[in-house]
Amino acid sequence: MTELETLLDQEARLQFPHFDEDAAWELGSLLVAEAKKLQLPIAVDIRRGERQLFHASLKGASADNDQWILRKTRTVQRWGHSSFYMNRFLASLGKTIGEKYFVSDQEYAAAGGCFPILVRGTGLVGTVAVSGLPQVEDHALVVRCLEKFLR
Repeated sequence: MTELETLLDQEARLQFPHFDEDAAWELGSLLVAEAKKLQLPIAVDIRRGERQLFHASLKGASADNDQWILRKTRTVQRWGHSSFYMNRFLASLGKTIGEKYFVSDQEYAAAGGCFPILVRGTGLVGTVAVSGLPQVEDHALVVRCLEKFLR
């Protein structure tokens, strides 16, 4: 399986039966607990549509992480794929997000760490994002916690 196929497989597997405020709180709390256990300097953000349902900024995170989250979230909301998938897809084309889609890299970021919240039979309803680590690690943390949460 190629890297892009693996990332698409994650999106196909990691879908919710439903998603509401309680699910956002539980998932966000799981991410924060995991980050605290590992002493990770991250910010966490969970949204349903444009509505922010959960946000936490842990020791060592900064306002820059909040800006990265906003840019990565816009990317997932617009294209419906994880921000890391978009990063790897664009890299496979040898293009930036601005070159391919004529959007500003000040508004959008194709960098790992934001994952679509997909509800089976409905599709994209929100996003879960982490910022503060290298993009591969941001993505891996979100995926690991989604896998644990959805078990």
